[in-house]
Amino acid sequence: MHKVAFVFPGQGSQHVGMGKALCDAYPYVRELFMRADAALGYSISKLCFDGPDTELLRTENTQPALLTSAVAAAEVLRRELGLLPSLCAGHSLGEYSALVVAESLDFTDAVRLVHLRGRFMQQAVPEGLGAMAALVGLSSTDVAALCAESSTEIEKVQPANENGASQVVISGHKPAVERAMALAKGKGCKLVKALPVSAPFHSALMDSAALQLATELAQVAVRSPRIPVVANIDAEPYPHGDAAAVRDRLVRQVAGTVRWEGCVQRLVALGATAIIEVGPGKVLQGLVKRIAPGVALGGFSDPSGLAAISELSSSSTTHS
Repeated sequence: MHKVAFVFPGQGSQHVGMGKALCDAYPYVRELFMRADAALGYSISKLCFDGPDTELLRTENTQPALLTSAVAAAEVLRRELGLLPSLCAGHSLGEYSALVVAESLDFTDAVRLVHLRGRFMQQAVPEGLGAMAALVGLSSTDVAALCAESSTEIEKVQPANENGASQVVISGHKPAVERAMALAKGKGCKLVKALPVSAPFHSALMDSAALQLATELAQVAVRSPRIPVVANIDAEPYPHGDAAAVRDRLVRQVAGTVRWEGCVQRLVALGATAIIEVGPGKVLQGLVKRIAPGVALGGFSDPSGLAAISELSSSSTTHS
């Protein structure tokens, strides 16, 4: 028996035009985008379809735009192919899309939450104070040690994303990130690259954003996921029947490390034989290919991709 896992992209996968082809093809997708517009009080659908890119790139817009596009793609797979995942995970923001599909969060609640999450994260740190960088060629353990060596009592840097295949993104105070980058070069790191981001995501500098998000999460209905969702913070499925764990992990995720390599390995350990990236872009497909090369892999964000997904999942079971 095969199991299909859905994985959902995070920030960086957005592009102007995303979701438009699905919206044009399916009235129920149009309705979903209209619900997102109503929840936010402005037209996220117009930003998705027409831009401008500068506005779509604002974190408080990027997050609800990506979530709506990804949930729409999952809804098309459900309605057109009868395809439901046996397992889910999402990269950072994508974890919210996974929780919507697993019926843990209501769609409109999730849209509002990630809009606020983006705003809180953006406002947590004055511009120029923080930084992020990608390191390729060192193990997660080596990068953690390098971050500890580069941190001081006041200036901190930590692993932000463990993306697999010796790719780790670090995040924190700019001087500490720069010290870590210099150390990494000295240790023979293959690639050391500063990232063009607006804030140091998934670092201790996001603690104030996490506190604000906790207040908002306390006010929305949260249910235990109907299907296993592997959480970023510990690469383990959310405990069954424990809705409070959803709030706890989502709050910790804001300033914690995204253990994406561990998440993919856990999906495979739980029986995933096919993994489909649901939503814009192909970032996760590239990462999954390196982490779990034996798994059947696909992506879906456009009506033209339905046939390939149908073929990929034809021998796979849906969850009960």
